[in-house]
Amino acid sequence: MKQFSSSDIRNFAIVGHGASGKTCLSEAILKIGGEINRLGTIEDGTTTSDYHPGEKSRQISIHSTPLHMQWMERKFNMIDTPGYSDFIGESIGALNVVDMAVITIHAVNGVEVGTEMMWNEATNLGIPKMLVVNGLDREHTKFEEILTETRKRFGNNVFPMQLPVNAGPGYNQNIDVLRTELISYKSDGSGEMTESDLPDELKDKVKNLHEELIEYVAESDDELLEKFFEKGSLTEEEMRNGIHQAIQDQTFIPLFCVSSTSNVGVARVCDFISKYGSSPDDRKTIIANNEKGEKVDISLDGKETVLQIFKTMSESHVGEFSLFRVYSGKVQTGKDYYNTNRKMNERFGQMFILNGKNRSQVDQLSAGDIAGVVKLKDTHTGNTLCTGTRVILPKLNLPNPNIHAAIKSSAKGDEEKLAIGMATLHEEDPTFVYRVDSEVKQTIISGQGELHLTVTTERLKRRFGIDISLEEPKVPFRETIAGRGEAKYRHKKQSGGAGQFAEVWMRIEPKERGEGIEFTQSLVGQNVDRVFVPSVEKGVNTACTDGILAGCKVVDVKIDFYDGKMHPVDSKDIAFQTAGKHAFRESFLQANPCLLEPIMDIEVKVPEDFMGDIMGDISGKRGKIMGMESDGSFQVIKAQVPQAELYHYATTVRSLTGGRGIHSEIFSHYEKMPKELEQKIINERKKVTDE
Repeated sequence: MKQFSSSDIRNFAIVGHGASGKTCLSEAILKIGGEINRLGTIEDGTTTSDYHPGEKSRQISIHSTPLHMQWMERKFNMIDTPGYSDFIGESIGALNVVDMAVITIHAVNGVEVGTEMMWNEATNLGIPKMLVVNGLDREHTKFEEILTETRKRFGNNVFPMQLPVNAGPGYNQNIDVLRTELISYKSDGSGEMTESDLPDELKDKVKNLHEELIEYVAESDDELLEKFFEKGSLTEEEMRNGIHQAIQDQTFIPLFCVSSTSNVGVARVCDFISKYGSSPDDRKTIIANNEKGEKVDISLDGKETVLQIFKTMSESHVGEFSLFRVYSGKVQTGKDYYNTNRKMNERFGQMFILNGKNRSQVDQLSAGDIAGVVKLKDTHTGNTLCTGTRVILPKLNLPNPNIHAAIKSSAKGDEEKLAIGMATLHEEDPTFVYRVDSEVKQTIISGQGELHLTVTTERLKRRFGIDISLEEPKVPFRETIAGRGEAKYRHKKQSGGAGQFAEVWMRIEPKERGEGIEFTQSLVGQNVDRVFVPSVEKGVNTACTDGILAGCKVVDVKIDFYDGKMHPVDSKDIAFQTAGKHAFRESFLQANPCLLEPIMDIEVKVPEDFMGDIMGDISGKRGKIMGMESDGSFQVIKAQVPQAELYHYATTVRSLTGGRGIHSEIFSHYEKMPKELEQKIINERKKVTDE
């Protein structure tokens, strides 16, 4: 396998909204690069990157898939990513390890929520972007509208490097603005093309665009600007460094026209990436932390090895497989590398570069390259491995989960298997989160959308052989009081032998929201030995955990144990625990008890047309609109909604907006429930307890 220097490597992720043609574009690139002989299709399940069972059956990408090929003496490491926001963690993980984002835009639908999300992610990570309008062979394409829309949304420096001549069915010609020529593609899907002069009617339009391009490019270089003023034009060769620099500075964003299914325009995209695209050399230094937490620079030219695992896969025929990028030094098979996160050494076995499930073995990789290694002992997504100075690269910044479900195994004894399965899947996909909630006594799994949870549970069933089902998670309601209460409770038990006796006098009052339980004693005299105070407190704590009204945790109550009685022989720890529990229960029921429900802060980002529907739905869910702000052509609605109303809310948002809306949610506070709903919850919980 040929070794490539970092300047000859092009690492890029193909990202964008769902169904904008990312997988087909990567398939077309592999075809013209000679890695595959024919174009696979999504309908037949024959594409290189969508090879998992879930991807074939659903006809969408679920995993980010590394691919590679050579073009014009350059090595392309591309990552085909999912477009559905359920799997956004995969796309963000891919963007973290590449040097450029190729963002696809659907030629009919234009800029969508996923387009914006990926643009923002790439911008936050500081990596250059290029746009590809894909599917120009469809009916009802709208190139001019899309160009206007992208400029409005992403800035006027979005520049069309090509213009489609005959968009629609039969599309096979583009105008190349850089070279001011007409390019015609064969209709056999081979990607082969012929170049010819422009027809007269297009010359003026293209001449103006060409001059505009030169101005963009010359702006980033004073020498070029002088040359341009002297000659009034620049050759492609003169512009080369200028174009590269302009892309790094993002002073201009190139936009290309393709149809990946008929392989039109794809070769020009590859030419451009090869000549002007970002290489690891453009981001020579990255910042890491040493073991003391101090910032250190990691250089591409460094002698010591530094690499980061950006994805972990587990496949039945190979076991665990870790994908990584090398940031400094070299990586070799058979060498030991120190995992700074886990504080242990890992020996590297076989290393592979990938095209989907096809693997080619390599023995050595240079800085800037991407590959995978099999069977590491205890290394997971996001871990840094190194030699020499021990450093940790920044963690991936992944979104919070926004949908939750309770998972239960049907067979007894599967609990351990389930725990191992969930831990494995979390390591592979950190946006899948699970926890055992002792308050509601359920195992709660959380993810980015309903499809994300469905796909994850399918993988659990398939890989770990567990029979599981999903159910609605119980809402962690809380119980508290709105008034004061008082009780005197005597516990007396005589059943032969030693008896039990305790009497507890107790007062309770409400505390401010969030202040928790406060237990005090104001005993005077010798009616109760102080040794029994912890026993009463234990009884109260048990009652607070078990709940009084509906089996929910009690919060924000001040308890005062102020008097009582005891027996010199029969009073003991258990008697005062029992008396304390019942005294608390009785005083609680007198003190105007009520239920509290968790309220979530939600943000919903939707196109303007759908605002009314979303706001109406929020009001119907007992929500309060807290504010709105515009974000380009989208509106962000901020609201507070009770958690009880948010089960499957991600699905609701998508169905109300035709898949163009997204939301995030985070816990805000607890609030008193309306009385009629409170009674319904109490009755339901009691019914379950009685059963």
